Amino acid sequence: MNEFARTPPLRNKTMLDVARDLSEDLRAKQLRLFDLLRSLRRAAVAFSGGIDSTVVACAAHQVLGENAVAVTADSPSVPRAEIADARALAEHIGIRHIIVPTDEFADPDYVKNDGARCYFCKSELYTRIEKLLPELGMSVICSGANLDDQGDYRPGLKAAAEHGIRHPLLEAGLTKADVRALAQAWGLPTWDKPASPCLSSRLAPGVEVTHERTGRVEAAEVYLRKLGLRELRVRMHEGELARIEVPASELARLAEPGVRDQLVRYLKKLGFLFVTLDLEGFRSGSLNSLVSLDNKRLFGSISRES
Repeated sequence: MNEFARTPPLRNKTMLDVARDLSEDLRAKQLRLFDLLRSLRRAAVAFSGGIDSTVVACAAHQVLGENAVAVTADSPSVPRAEIADARALAEHIGIRHIIVPTDEFADPDYVKNDGARCYFCKSELYTRIEKLLPELGMSVICSGANLDDQGDYRPGLKAAAEHGIRHPLLEAGLTKADVRALAQAWGLPTWDKPASPCLSSRLAPGVEVTHERTGRVEAAEVYLRKLGLRELRVRMHEGELARIEVPASELARLAEPGVRDQLVRYLKKLGFLFVTLDLEGFRSGSLNSLVSLDNKRLFGSISRES
């Protein structure tokens, strides 16, 4: 990808140069992040290629060098474009990188998608990475969770706590805005990349996760991105219904007869029976409103120390 062909992050700047570009508060957080990672000595970063895990991977590589490795999960729930981006971004950073197949689709608890799916996915991922730690020469696994993830509905964080996963961004007190500011200062080309959760997250609770359904959602979102959209979701509900979320400013464009007709035709060709446009517009995590209260109580938040 052309966006990764620039000068690698931090290569032409000293850390002192970068620090001068940051606010006093962010300089202090950056220092805490580096000190924390240095104390871990040998770290494997669960690396999706999203902005949070990218900042952790970049910082780990700067501090630990060859004693840091980025590990990316590969399964039918991960868009092919995200795997390619993760590979290119790891090369751009300079960190050692491996891609590990995961098999969450073989877990009935994951497939039934009752609102706790992410817990079983992360349990599978962390178990796979744990088994690789001796071979990789690493001693600890790091995630990209940040301070804003506290109190949100994040079942995967319960799995992380059970596996002793460290959260360097959260522990250093970095918010999502801080993460993006650091990424921009460090020269990371994806500093403003929209969040891209796994494809299974597009399926409403109660809609069983299958390879065909995640592939269908991926194809639908690829089509919409070809229209020039950056932030979007194709949510799948019971009855083979596609609910499209785009920023409110883009609703009128998708509703234009020519665009709408081709969009409906393509999604129906993929296998959707109903194609809808959500008038409320794009919002992250909108399917969480369908999660049961029991699951929300069980997985609702983590403590800062976990």
